[in-house]
Amino acid sequence: MSHPTPSTNGLPRATWAHLTEDQLLRQCEVDTYRASGPGGQKRNKTSSAVRLRHAPTGLIVIAEESRSQHENKAKALKRLWHALFLELRDPLPPEPTPEQIAALPDYTDARSADGRLNLSAKNPRFWLAVGVALDVFAAVEARAADAATLLGVSTGNLIDFLQTDPKVWQEANRLRTAHGHKALR
Repeated sequence: MSHPTPSTNGLPRATWAHLTEDQLLRQCEVDTYRASGPGGQKRNKTSSAVRLRHAPTGLIVIAEESRSQHENKAKALKRLWHALFLELRDPLPPEPTPEQIAALPDYTDARSADGRLNLSAKNPRFWLAVGVALDVFAAVEARAADAATLLGVSTGNLIDFLQTDPKVWQEANRLRTAHGHKALR
C-alpha cells in the first residue's frame, strides 16, 4: 500500500503536535481489523489491530502487537504523535541564525545549562526538540556540522542526540541520502 506524502497543508506542526490525545484522535479515521501472522490461540479471534489515518496530514500509523484494541489504539496514537515530529517539516526563517533557532518555542528549553542536547526519549521535550533538529537538518541539506551550528551544539552532540531513538536516526540518514550524503554511523 502506498502512503501519500505527509503534508502540513501550510500550517505549522504545532497545529497538531500540541493537541491533547483526545483532540488528535478526533482528527483521525480509525480502522480496526484482525492482525495476521503468528500468535497464540486468541491472536486472530478479535479485531484488535488499529490503524489511524490523520486526515489533516495524511500520516498513517498502525499498532497490532496487543490483543487489546484499547492498548493498540493508545500505541498507535503515541506513534502518530512521534510521526508528527519525524515526518512533518516546518520551514525555518530565511537565512536562520542560531539565535532564531534557540528562540523557537519547541527548542527553547531543549539544551541543558552547559548548552548540550541531553534529552532522553522519555523526556516530554525530546520529540519537540527532534522536530526542530530535523527541520534544521533538512534546511541545511542534512549537513551535520551546519545543522549543529544553527542548533548551537557541537556536531558530536547533535549526532549523539539523533542516535537517541532508532526512528530519529533512520530519518536523519534518510535526509542525508536524499541530499546525496553518506549515512551517518
